[in-house]
Amino acid sequence: MAAKKRNALGKGLSALLDDNETTKKGPKKTRNPTNFNEILISEIETNPYQPRDYFDEEALNELSESIKVQGIIQPITVRRLSNNEYQLISGERRFQASKIAGLKTIPAYIRKADDQQMLEMGLIENIQREDLNAIEIALSYQRLLEEIGLKQEDLGKRVGKNRTTVNNYLRLLKLPPVIQSALKEQKISMGHARALITVDNVDTQLAIFEKILSEELSVRKVEALVRDFQPKEKKEKTNTSLSPEFKGLQDKLSSHFGTKINLRKDNKNKGEIKIPFVSLEDLNRLLDILDV
Repeated sequence: MAAKKRNALGKGLSALLDDNETTKKGPKKTRNPTNFNEILISEIETNPYQPRDYFDEEALNELSESIKVQGIIQPITVRRLSNNEYQLISGERRFQASKIAGLKTIPAYIRKADDQQMLEMGLIENIQREDLNAIEIALSYQRLLEEIGLKQEDLGKRVGKNRTTVNNYLRLLKLPPVIQSALKEQKISMGHARALITVDNVDTQLAIFEKILSEELSVRKVEALVRDFQPKEKKEKTNTSLSPEFKGLQDKLSSHFGTKINLRKDNKNKGEIKIPFVSLEDLNRLLDILDV
C-alpha cells in the first residue's frame, strides 16, 4: 500500500488535490472544475501543517480589498473533520483575506487527506508560490525530506526542480542565522548566499557578509572577494595554469556540486578532478548528485 501511495503522491500537488473529491453531503463525485461548496468561514480552522508562519499584512489587506470587489476567483481547498468542521488544506491567504473582508462564507473544494498528505500539500503549494524567499523554500525542502521521507531525486520530481537546484537551496540552511535572516529579508540575494556557502570559516563568512551590506557589493564582486579570502595554503595549491576554458569548466563544476572543485591538468591534457567533502552527510550529498 505504501508504494502505491508514494507513486500517487509523485504526480505532484494536482494529483493530491484531484483524488477522492467529496461534497458537503458526503458521496464521492466525478471531478468538475465548478464542483465546490460555499462553507461558513467560522467552520474552518487553519492548517496546523502550514509551513509559512508569516503573511505580509499589507498584501493581505490588498487582497482583501480585491475580494470585496471581485469575490473569490479560486476556491480554497479543505478537508472535512466533522459535519460542521473543516480544516484548511490550501489557500490560507485567500482564507485570511476573506475574513478581513468580512465574508461569512467562502467557496471551497472538499478533499480527503490524512495528516501526511496535509503536510505535503501545504509544503508543495508554498514552494510553487512566486513570493517565497529562498530560506522558506529551503526549509520546505528540508521538511519534505525529513518529515515525508522523500529522497532528493524524488523531491526534485515532486517540485519540478533538478537535484542540483534542490541541493543549492538546502545548503543555504548551513549559513549562520544572521545571513539566513538577511536572505529572507532580501538584504542579500541568492547569488550572494551561494558565494558565501563556499567559504568554510564562519568568521570569514560574516566578515564578507558585513562587507556586502556596507559596500552594497554585487554578486560578481563577492565571488572575487571569496577567492581573495581563501587561506594562503589553498591559494598555493590552486592550479593557476588552467586555460580560460578549463577555468570556466572548474567554476561550473563547483557550482554544480556546491563545493570548491579543483581541476588539474598537465601539458598532455591529463589530470584529475578533486571533489572535497567535509562530512559523511556531505559525501552522501555528493554521491546523490553523482547518482552513485
